[in-house]
Amino acid sequence: MSLRLRLAAAFAFVALATALVVAVSAPTIVGRGFAALESDATPDGTGRGQGPGPRAGLHAQQIQQETVITLVVVALAAATIVLPATSRAWEPTKTVEFIVPAGTGGGADQMARAIQGIIAKNNLMKQGMVVINEKGGSGAEGFLDVKNAKGDPNKIIITLSNLFTTPLATGVPFNWTDLTPVKMMALDEFVLWVNADTPYKTAMDYIDACKKMGPGKCKMGGTGSKQEDQIITAAIEQRTGVKFTYIPYHGGGTVAVQLVGKHIDSSVNNPIEAVAHWRGGKLRPLCVFDTQRMPYNDKMTADMSWHDIPTCKESGLDVEYLMLRGIFMAGGVSQDQVDYYVQLLRKVRETPEWATLMNKGAFNQTSIEGKEYRDWVAAAEQEHVKLMKAAGFLHKK
Repeated sequence: MSLRLRLAAAFAFVALATALVVAVSAPTIVGRGFAALESDATPDGTGRGQGPGPRAGLHAQQIQQETVITLVVVALAAATIVLPATSRAWEPTKTVEFIVPAGTGGGADQMARAIQGIIAKNNLMKQGMVVINEKGGSGAEGFLDVKNAKGDPNKIIITLSNLFTTPLATGVPFNWTDLTPVKMMALDEFVLWVNADTPYKTAMDYIDACKKMGPGKCKMGGTGSKQEDQIITAAIEQRTGVKFTYIPYHGGGTVAVQLVGKHIDSSVNNPIEAVAHWRGGKLRPLCVFDTQRMPYNDKMTADMSWHDIPTCKESGLDVEYLMLRGIFMAGGVSQDQVDYYVQLLRKVRETPEWATLMNKGAFNQTSIEGKEYRDWVAAAEQEHVKLMKAAGFLHKK
């Protein structure tokens, strides 16, 4: 409950308590008043009597009871007027639109639909929630939609690295500060994948083979142009001297299918985008672009778990990259409205369904909110400026 609501509730409580104290004291006060009046009366009207008669006592008791009841009713009515208007926390008033600034089947889309399903299954929200993919312009369509919905608390968006890369690469009039940070749900890993039919067993096996083939002979598929997948590809080129032909697609799901079909030679897909094909024996992971191995030991294939995949650095490829999976609202919303979604998403993360998703997608489960989240986003933006400048991807004004 916000400070404003707590103060209002406290005011109502004090008003009620004061009224009850007055009500309890009233019988004594009223009784004394009648005693004083009746003590001056006598049966013969001379005004010299010694005390109140039986009739006066009954009349005093009746007025005492009526006074108590009246004061209590007035106090309760006042509390009823104040408390409901202030103590009810905000919640959505209509169906919540959950925007995905990417295509269907990719990591952002899968997480958004998982969150939607968890909320519905566990009845965590009274209103419904609908996932809407707005992938146009490398996600600019979705970001501009939410930016233009300033003050609308019934619209949220899940973000990936295009929160930074799209405006930096295209100059589209959008910045993450146009939105309201709600909560980091996790960080997503990136894995170097090849087709399982190839002979490559390590990252450097593949890199060395591509070097021998010559510049541009190996095709790297990824989501979008000048987005996170191409940034990682450019970093690999800078570290090793290899030169890929980069082929952009609308989403990670499509990238995985293209690799299965051997239309490309490699990808740097998120785990959740390729896991089904890995388990089906179609793809092979070579290394993960993180500082440490993924902590999931359950076998995903007959002989490998996520933890069995080495880091790229320990494989001889010194490249690291993690991607935000975070929730934002439009700008101009109130703290009460932000708090509602923070609490909702905390409940989502406590469910067994969420634990299953984290394990399936081998996510880095870092989750933050409030000022810590805002500061993290600001630092991540500056890191992307450096990465994209090095790759030559910044928009020329």
